[in-house]
Amino acid sequence: MAEPRIVVEHREHLWYLLAEAAQLEHMIMCQYLYADFSLKRDTDEGLTQGQAAAVPRWQQVLRGIAVEEMLHLALVCNVMAAIGAALTFTRPNFPQRSNYFPPSVQLDLLPFGEAALTHFLYLERPEGMARTDAVGFVPAAPPHLPVESDEAMPRLQDFLTVGHLYRGIADGLSFLSGRIGERALFVGPPKAQATPEMFRWPALVAVTDLASAHKAIEEIIEQGEGARGDWRAARYGRFLGIWQEFSELRRQDPSFEPARPVLPAFTRQPFDIAAPQLLVSDPTSRKVAELLTLGYEALLQVLTRFFTHTEETDEQLNVLAGAAFGLMAGVLEPLGTALTRMPAGGEHPGRTVAPVFEMYYLMGNFVPWREAAWAVLSERVAGLALRCAHLAQPEGEALVPEAARAAARAAARSAGDIAASLAAHVPAELRPAGR
Repeated sequence: MAEPRIVVEHREHLWYLLAEAAQLEHMIMCQYLYADFSLKRDTDEGLTQGQAAAVPRWQQVLRGIAVEEMLHLALVCNVMAAIGAALTFTRPNFPQRSNYFPPSVQLDLLPFGEAALTHFLYLERPEGMARTDAVGFVPAAPPHLPVESDEAMPRLQDFLTVGHLYRGIADGLSFLSGRIGERALFVGPPKAQATPEMFRWPALVAVTDLASAHKAIEEIIEQGEGARGDWRAARYGRFLGIWQEFSELRRQDPSFEPARPVLPAFTRQPFDIAAPQLLVSDPTSRKVAELLTLGYEALLQVLTRFFTHTEETDEQLNVLAGAAFGLMAGVLEPLGTALTRMPAGGEHPGRTVAPVFEMYYLMGNFVPWREAAWAVLSERVAGLALRCAHLAQPEGEALVPEAARAAARAAARSAGDIAASLAAHVPAELRPAGR
Protein backbone atom coordinates (compact mmCIF):
# COMPACT_ATOMS: atom_id res chain seq x y z
CA MET A 1 0.00 0.00 0.00
CA ALA A 2 1.34 3.42 -0.99
CA GLU A 3 2.09 5.75 1.89
CA PRO A 4 -0.12 8.84 1.91
CA ARG A 5 1.74 12.13 2.00
CA ILE A 6 1.68 13.84 5.40
CA VAL A 7 0.86 17.50 4.90
CA VAL A 8 2.47 20.24 7.02
CA GLU A 9 1.67 23.69 5.64
CA HIS A 10 1.60 25.67 8.89
CA ARG A 11 2.48 25.41 12.58
CA GLU A 12 -0.94 24.04 13.56
CA HIS A 13 -0.49 21.02 11.27
CA LEU A 14 2.84 20.29 12.94
CA TRP A 15 1.46 20.86 16.44
CA TYR A 16 -1.39 18.39 15.77
CA LEU A 17 0.98 15.71 14.46
CA LEU A 18 3.35 16.08 17.41
CA ALA A 19 0.47 15.87 19.91
CA GLU A 20 -0.71 12.71 18.14
CA ALA A 21 2.83 11.27 18.25
CA ALA A 22 3.02 11.98 21.99
CA GLN A 23 -0.25 10.15 22.66
CA LEU A 24 0.82 7.26 20.45
CA GLU A 25 4.15 6.84 22.27
CA HIS A 26 2.34 7.06 25.61
CA MET A 27 -0.20 4.39 24.70
CA ILE A 28 2.30 2.03 23.10
CA MET A 29 4.40 2.28 26.26
CA CYS A 30 1.36 1.29 28.34
CA GLN A 31 0.83 -1.77 26.13
CA TYR A 32 4.39 -2.93 26.78
CA LEU A 33 4.09 -2.34 30.53
CA TYR A 34 0.81 -4.29 30.62
CA ALA A 35 2.49 -7.27 28.94
CA ASP A 36 5.43 -6.96 31.35
CA PHE A 37 3.19 -6.93 34.44
CA SER A 38 1.26 -9.96 33.14
CA LEU A 39 4.31 -12.26 33.02
CA LYS A 40 4.59 -15.14 35.46
CA ARG A 41 7.72 -15.01 37.54
CA ASP A 42 8.54 -18.38 39.13
CA THR A 43 8.28 -22.14 38.84
CA ASP A 44 5.52 -22.08 41.47
CA GLU A 45 3.29 -20.60 38.75
CA GLY A 46 3.61 -23.68 36.57
CA LEU A 47 6.77 -22.78 34.65
CA THR A 48 9.56 -25.26 33.99
CA GLN A 49 13.13 -24.28 34.81
CA GLY A 50 13.81 -23.41 31.18
CA GLN A 51 10.64 -21.36 30.87
CA ALA A 52 11.30 -19.57 34.15
CA ALA A 53 14.80 -18.71 32.91
CA ALA A 54 13.41 -17.16 29.70
CA VAL A 55 10.87 -14.89 31.42
CA PRO A 56 13.41 -12.49 33.05
CA ARG A 57 15.08 -12.02 29.67
CA TRP A 58 11.76 -11.13 28.07
CA GLN A 59 10.91 -8.86 30.96
CA GLN A 60 14.22 -7.05 30.64
CA VAL A 61 13.61 -6.42 26.93
CA LEU A 62 10.03 -5.25 27.52
CA ARG A 63 11.07 -2.83 30.24
CA GLY A 64 13.98 -1.56 28.19
CA ILE A 65 11.69 -0.85 25.25
CA ALA A 66 9.12 0.77 27.53
CA VAL A 67 11.88 3.07 28.82
CA GLU A 68 12.76 3.88 25.21
CA GLU A 69 9.11 4.78 24.61
CA MET A 70 9.33 7.22 27.51
CA LEU A 71 12.49 8.64 25.97
CA HIS A 72 10.64 9.07 22.68
CA LEU A 73 7.83 10.80 24.51
CA ALA A 74 10.37 13.17 26.09
CA LEU A 75 11.91 13.86 22.68
CA VAL A 76 8.49 14.70 21.24
CA CYS A 77 7.88 16.98 24.23
CA ASN A 78 11.13 18.80 23.48
CA VAL A 79 10.21 19.32 19.83
CA MET A 80 6.77 20.59 20.87
CA ALA A 81 8.25 23.01 23.40
CA ALA A 82 10.74 24.23 20.81
CA ILE A 83 7.97 25.28 18.41
CA GLY A 84 5.93 26.92 21.18
CA ALA A 85 3.48 24.08 21.86
CA ALA A 86 2.47 23.04 25.38
CA LEU A 87 2.06 19.33 26.04
CA THR A 88 -0.53 17.59 28.18
CA PHE A 89 -0.37 13.91 29.01
CA THR A 90 -4.07 13.23 28.63
CA ARG A 91 -4.98 10.44 26.20
CA PRO A 92 -7.93 8.17 25.34
CA ASN A 93 -8.55 5.03 27.35
CA PHE A 94 -7.94 1.56 25.99
CA PRO A 95 -9.08 -0.05 23.76
CA GLN A 96 -8.69 2.19 20.72
CA ARG A 97 -9.83 0.50 17.53
CA SER A 98 -9.91 2.79 14.46
CA ASN A 99 -11.34 5.72 16.41
CA TYR A 100 -8.56 8.01 17.53
CA PHE A 101 -5.64 7.13 15.25
CA PRO A 102 -5.49 6.07 11.59
CA PRO A 103 -7.39 2.84 10.82
CA SER A 104 -4.10 0.93 10.54
CA VAL A 105 -3.10 1.87 14.12
CA GLN A 106 -5.18 0.07 16.75
CA LEU A 107 -4.21 -0.23 20.39
CA ASP A 108 -5.29 -2.59 23.15
CA LEU A 109 -3.92 -4.17 26.31
CA LEU A 110 -2.83 -7.77 25.77
CA PRO A 111 -1.14 -10.20 28.17
CA PHE A 112 2.24 -11.49 27.09
CA GLY A 113 1.90 -14.21 24.47
CA GLU A 114 1.60 -14.88 20.75
CA ALA A 115 -1.11 -12.26 20.14
CA ALA A 116 0.77 -9.54 22.02
CA LEU A 117 4.07 -10.26 20.26
CA THR A 118 2.36 -10.31 16.85
CA HIS A 119 0.77 -6.95 17.67
CA PHE A 120 4.07 -5.46 18.88
CA LEU A 121 5.91 -6.61 15.76
CA TYR A 122 3.20 -5.03 13.62
CA LEU A 123 3.47 -1.70 15.44
CA GLU A 124 7.26 -1.62 15.32
CA ARG A 125 7.68 -2.85 11.74
CA PRO A 126 9.98 -0.72 9.57
CA GLU A 127 8.51 1.31 6.74
CA GLY A 128 7.88 -0.82 3.68
CA MET A 129 7.69 -4.13 5.60
CA ALA A 130 4.43 -6.04 5.21
CA ARG A 131 3.12 -7.62 8.40
CA THR A 132 -0.32 -8.63 9.65
CA ASP A 133 -1.58 -7.43 13.02
CA ALA A 134 -2.88 -9.85 15.66
CA VAL A 135 -6.28 -11.48 15.32
CA GLY A 136 -9.07 -9.03 16.11
CA PHE A 137 -7.17 -5.93 15.05
CA VAL A 138 -9.17 -5.27 11.90
CA PRO A 139 -9.67 -1.66 10.73
CA ALA A 140 -13.33 -0.80 11.19
CA ALA A 141 -13.21 2.59 9.50
CA PRO A 142 -12.23 3.71 6.00
CA PRO A 143 -9.07 5.74 5.39
CA HIS A 144 -9.36 9.47 6.05
CA LEU A 145 -9.48 11.90 3.18
CA PRO A 146 -6.06 13.43 2.51
CA VAL A 147 -5.45 16.85 3.98
CA GLU A 148 -5.32 19.61 1.39
CA SER A 149 -2.52 22.15 1.54
CA ASP A 150 -4.93 25.08 1.93
CA GLU A 151 -6.79 23.68 4.95
CA ALA A 152 -6.57 26.15 7.82
CA MET A 153 -7.44 23.73 10.64
CA PRO A 154 -5.45 20.56 11.36
CA ARG A 155 -7.08 17.14 11.42
CA LEU A 156 -6.16 13.46 11.51
CA GLN A 157 -3.83 12.29 8.76
CA ASP A 158 -3.28 8.62 7.97
CA PHE A 159 0.14 7.01 8.30
CA LEU A 160 1.05 3.36 7.82
CA THR A 161 3.87 3.02 10.35
CA VAL A 162 5.29 4.99 13.25
CA GLY A 163 8.36 5.74 11.13
CA HIS A 164 6.10 7.13 8.40
CA LEU A 165 4.57 9.56 10.92
CA TYR A 166 7.95 10.78 12.14
CA ARG A 167 9.38 11.24 8.66
CA GLY A 168 6.33 13.35 7.86
CA ILE A 169 7.04 15.43 10.98
CA ALA A 170 10.71 15.80 9.99
CA ASP A 171 9.77 16.91 6.48
CA GLY A 172 7.27 19.36 7.99
CA LEU A 173 9.96 20.85 10.25
CA SER A 174 12.22 21.41 7.25
CA PHE A 175 9.43 22.89 5.14
CA LEU A 176 8.25 25.34 7.78
CA SER A 177 11.79 26.32 8.67
CA GLY A 178 12.31 27.25 5.02
CA ARG A 179 8.97 29.02 4.72
CA ILE A 180 8.91 31.21 7.83
CA GLY A 181 12.54 31.05 8.94
CA GLU A 182 14.27 28.77 11.42
CA ARG A 183 14.26 31.28 14.27
CA ALA A 184 10.58 32.07 13.74
CA LEU A 185 9.70 28.36 13.89
CA PHE A 186 11.75 27.50 16.97
CA VAL A 187 10.34 30.14 19.30
CA GLY A 188 10.54 28.14 22.55
CA PRO A 189 13.15 29.16 25.16
CA PRO A 190 16.09 26.77 25.69
CA LYS A 191 15.18 26.59 29.40
CA ALA A 192 11.97 24.76 28.44
CA GLN A 193 13.98 21.79 27.20
CA ALA A 194 14.49 18.54 29.08
CA THR A 195 18.22 17.90 29.02
CA PRO A 196 20.24 14.65 29.21
CA GLU A 197 21.62 15.75 32.58
CA MET A 198 18.17 16.28 34.14
CA PHE A 199 16.73 12.92 33.05
CA ARG A 200 20.02 10.97 33.09
CA TRP A 201 19.46 9.98 29.45
CA PRO A 202 22.44 10.60 27.15
CA ALA A 203 20.15 10.06 24.13
CA LEU A 204 17.78 12.86 25.18
CA VAL A 205 18.22 15.76 22.75
CA ALA A 206 17.54 19.36 23.74
CA VAL A 207 15.82 20.95 20.72
CA THR A 208 16.61 24.56 19.87
CA ASP A 209 16.91 24.59 16.05
CA LEU A 210 16.27 22.53 12.92
CA ALA A 211 19.42 20.40 13.28
CA SER A 212 18.63 19.36 16.86
CA ALA A 213 14.97 18.75 15.96
CA HIS A 214 16.03 16.40 13.16
CA LYS A 215 18.46 14.70 15.53
CA ALA A 216 15.64 14.09 18.02
CA ILE A 217 13.36 12.63 15.32
CA GLU A 218 16.14 10.42 13.94
CA GLU A 219 16.80 9.08 17.45
CA ILE A 220 13.16 7.96 17.62
CA ILE A 221 13.21 6.39 14.17
CA GLU A 222 16.52 4.58 14.66
CA GLN A 223 15.53 3.05 18.01
CA GLY A 224 12.32 1.80 16.44
CA GLU A 225 13.39 0.75 12.96
CA GLY A 226 17.16 0.73 13.19
CA ALA A 227 19.76 2.90 11.54
CA ARG A 228 19.40 2.89 7.74
CA GLY A 229 17.03 -0.06 7.81
CA ASP A 230 19.19 -2.33 10.00
CA TRP A 231 16.45 -3.39 12.41
CA ARG A 232 18.21 -6.32 14.12
CA ALA A 233 19.27 -4.31 17.19
CA ALA A 234 16.24 -2.03 17.05
CA ARG A 235 12.93 -2.72 18.77
CA TYR A 236 11.55 -4.73 15.88
CA GLY A 237 14.57 -7.03 15.98
CA ARG A 238 14.40 -7.43 19.77
CA PHE A 239 10.71 -8.33 19.65
CA LEU A 240 11.42 -10.78 16.84
CA GLY A 241 14.05 -12.47 19.03
CA ILE A 242 11.51 -12.85 21.86
CA TRP A 243 8.91 -14.20 19.44
CA GLN A 244 11.35 -16.81 18.10
CA GLU A 245 12.34 -17.99 21.60
CA PHE A 246 8.71 -18.02 22.74
CA SER A 247 7.66 -20.00 19.64
CA GLU A 248 10.36 -22.61 20.29
CA LEU A 249 9.32 -23.04 23.93
CA ARG A 250 5.68 -23.34 22.84
CA ARG A 251 6.72 -25.96 20.22
CA GLN A 252 8.44 -27.97 22.96
CA ASP A 253 5.46 -27.61 25.29
CA PRO A 254 2.17 -26.64 23.58
CA SER A 255 0.62 -26.02 27.02
CA PHE A 256 3.21 -23.35 27.88
CA GLU A 257 1.45 -20.17 29.03
CA PRO A 258 3.85 -17.41 30.12
CA ALA A 259 1.22 -14.93 31.30
CA ARG A 260 -0.90 -14.83 34.40
CA PRO A 261 -4.66 -15.05 33.71
CA VAL A 262 -5.06 -11.27 33.75
CA LEU A 263 -7.99 -9.17 32.64
CA PRO A 264 -7.87 -5.48 31.68
CA ALA A 265 -10.44 -4.36 34.25
CA PHE A 266 -11.25 -0.75 35.17
CA THR A 267 -12.29 0.62 38.54
CA ARG A 268 -15.20 2.40 36.82
CA GLN A 269 -16.69 2.61 33.34
CA PRO A 270 -14.32 4.79 31.24
CA PHE A 271 -15.84 8.18 30.56
CA ASP A 272 -14.73 8.20 26.91
CA ILE A 273 -15.81 4.69 25.83
CA ALA A 274 -19.45 3.90 25.09
CA ALA A 275 -19.19 0.08 25.11
CA PRO A 276 -19.34 -1.45 28.62
CA GLN A 277 -15.89 -2.41 29.88
CA LEU A 278 -14.82 -4.99 32.43
CA LEU A 279 -14.81 -3.65 35.99
CA VAL A 280 -12.93 -4.92 39.04
CA SER A 281 -15.61 -6.27 41.37
CA ASP A 282 -13.43 -7.82 44.08
CA PRO A 283 -13.37 -5.11 46.80
CA THR A 284 -9.76 -5.60 47.85
CA SER A 285 -8.45 -5.77 44.28
CA ARG A 286 -10.42 -2.65 43.51
CA LYS A 287 -8.67 -0.75 46.32
CA VAL A 288 -5.24 -1.73 45.01
CA ALA A 289 -6.28 -0.84 41.45
CA GLU A 290 -7.47 2.57 42.66
CA LEU A 291 -4.13 3.20 44.37
CA LEU A 292 -2.29 2.31 41.17
CA THR A 293 -4.56 4.65 39.18
CA LEU A 294 -3.84 7.48 41.61
CA GLY A 295 -0.11 6.76 41.35
CA TYR A 296 -0.31 6.84 37.56
CA GLU A 297 -2.19 10.14 37.70
CA ALA A 298 0.46 11.61 40.03
CA LEU A 299 3.20 10.46 37.63
CA LEU A 300 1.50 12.20 34.71
CA GLN A 301 1.02 15.36 36.76
CA VAL A 302 4.72 15.40 37.71
CA LEU A 303 5.75 14.89 34.08
CA THR A 304 3.34 17.59 32.93
CA ARG A 305 4.90 20.09 35.32
CA PHE A 306 8.41 19.08 34.30
CA PHE A 307 7.78 19.54 30.58
CA THR A 308 5.78 22.76 30.98
CA HIS A 309 7.67 24.28 33.90
CA THR A 310 8.08 28.02 34.28
CA GLU A 311 10.50 29.51 36.84
CA GLU A 312 11.78 26.24 38.38
CA THR A 313 15.47 26.12 39.26
CA ASP A 314 17.69 23.30 38.04
CA GLU A 315 17.48 21.81 41.53
CA GLN A 316 13.68 21.82 41.38
CA LEU A 317 13.68 20.26 37.90
CA ASN A 318 15.88 17.49 39.28
CA VAL A 319 13.34 16.98 42.08
CA LEU A 320 10.56 16.58 39.48
CA ALA A 321 12.62 14.13 37.42
CA GLY A 322 13.43 12.11 40.54
CA ALA A 323 9.77 12.13 41.54
CA ALA A 324 8.78 10.72 38.13
CA PHE A 325 11.24 7.85 38.33
CA GLY A 326 10.35 7.26 41.99
CA LEU A 327 6.64 6.97 41.22
CA MET A 328 7.32 4.51 38.42
CA ALA A 329 9.69 2.26 40.35
CA GLY A 330 8.43 2.77 43.89
CA VAL A 331 4.65 2.95 43.41
CA LEU A 332 3.50 1.57 40.05
CA GLU A 333 5.92 -1.37 40.03
CA PRO A 334 5.04 -2.93 43.42
CA LEU A 335 1.30 -2.24 43.13
CA GLY A 336 1.12 -3.48 39.53
CA THR A 337 3.01 -6.66 40.31
CA ALA A 338 0.79 -7.41 43.30
CA LEU A 339 -2.39 -6.65 41.36
CA THR A 340 -1.72 -9.29 38.70
CA ARG A 341 -2.06 -11.98 41.40
CA MET A 342 -5.31 -10.61 42.84
CA PRO A 343 -8.80 -11.78 41.78
CA ALA A 344 -10.85 -9.76 39.32
CA GLY A 345 -14.11 -10.79 40.97
CA GLY A 346 -16.60 -13.63 41.44
CA GLU A 347 -17.98 -13.36 37.91
CA HIS A 348 -14.47 -14.05 36.53
CA PRO A 349 -13.28 -17.12 38.47
CA GLY A 350 -9.56 -17.79 38.22
CA ARG A 351 -8.86 -14.44 36.52
CA THR A 352 -6.69 -11.68 37.97
CA VAL A 353 -6.33 -7.95 37.38
CA ALA A 354 -3.65 -6.07 35.42
CA PRO A 355 -3.12 -2.30 35.34
CA VAL A 356 -5.14 -0.60 32.60
CA PHE A 357 -3.49 2.81 33.15
CA GLU A 358 -6.89 4.32 33.66
CA MET A 359 -7.65 7.90 32.63
CA TYR A 360 -10.70 8.85 34.66
CA TYR A 361 -10.94 12.45 33.45
CA LEU A 362 -9.51 14.72 30.75
CA MET A 363 -6.21 15.69 32.32
CA GLY A 364 -5.19 19.29 31.78
CA ASN A 365 -2.26 21.38 32.89
CA PHE A 366 -1.30 23.30 36.02
CA VAL A 367 -1.45 27.04 36.53
CA PRO A 368 1.85 28.64 35.48
CA TRP A 369 2.70 29.83 38.99
CA ARG A 370 5.28 27.46 40.44
CA GLU A 371 4.39 27.64 44.13
CA ALA A 372 0.69 26.90 43.53
CA ALA A 373 1.48 24.06 41.12
CA TRP A 374 3.94 22.46 43.53
CA ALA A 375 1.52 22.81 46.44
CA VAL A 376 -1.08 20.85 44.48
CA LEU A 377 1.49 18.24 43.39
CA SER A 378 2.84 17.62 46.90
CA GLU A 379 -0.68 17.45 48.35
CA ARG A 380 -1.72 14.88 45.73
CA VAL A 381 1.29 12.62 46.29
CA ALA A 382 0.97 12.93 50.09
CA GLY A 383 -2.66 11.85 49.82
CA LEU A 384 -1.56 8.82 47.80
CA ALA A 385 0.99 7.94 50.50
CA LEU A 386 -1.68 8.09 53.21
CA ARG A 387 -4.04 5.84 51.26
CA CYS A 388 -1.28 3.31 50.64
CA ALA A 389 -0.29 3.37 54.31
CA HIS A 390 -3.88 2.76 55.40
CA LEU A 391 -4.19 -0.29 53.14
CA ALA A 392 -0.88 -1.62 54.48
CA GLN A 393 -1.94 -1.51 58.15
CA PRO A 394 -2.89 -4.90 59.66
CA GLU A 395 -6.00 -3.38 61.21
CA GLY A 396 -6.87 -1.37 58.09
CA GLU A 397 -8.31 -3.98 55.73
CA ALA A 398 -8.75 -7.48 57.11
CA LEU A 399 -8.97 -9.23 53.73
CA VAL A 400 -5.88 -7.74 52.11
CA PRO A 401 -3.37 -10.51 51.24
CA GLU A 402 0.10 -10.04 52.70
CA ALA A 403 1.71 -9.59 49.27
CA ALA A 404 -0.63 -6.69 48.52
CA ARG A 405 -0.06 -5.27 51.99
CA ALA A 406 3.72 -5.38 51.44
CA ALA A 407 3.32 -3.67 48.06
CA ALA A 408 1.19 -0.96 49.68
CA ARG A 409 3.84 -0.45 52.39
CA ALA A 410 6.55 -0.03 49.78
CA ALA A 411 4.38 2.35 47.76
CA ALA A 412 3.55 4.36 50.90
CA ARG A 413 7.25 4.80 51.72
CA SER A 414 8.11 5.88 48.18
CA ALA A 415 5.15 8.23 47.84
CA GLY A 416 5.85 9.72 51.28
CA ASP A 417 9.48 10.44 50.39
CA ILE A 418 8.43 12.00 47.06
CA ALA A 419 5.77 14.14 48.73
CA ALA A 420 8.34 15.40 51.24
CA SER A 421 10.81 16.26 48.47
CA LEU A 422 8.12 18.27 46.70
CA ALA A 423 6.81 19.93 49.87
CA ALA A 424 10.32 21.17 50.71
CA HIS A 425 9.89 23.61 47.82
CA VAL A 426 6.41 24.77 48.86
CA PRO A 427 6.04 27.77 51.22
CA ALA A 428 4.87 26.70 54.68
CA GLU A 429 1.69 28.76 54.44
CA LEU A 430 0.61 26.80 51.31
CA ARG A 431 0.95 23.38 52.93
CA PRO A 432 -2.11 21.64 54.40
CA ALA A 433 -2.64 22.30 58.10
CA GLY A 434 -1.46 19.46 60.36
CA ARG A 435 0.67 17.76 57.70
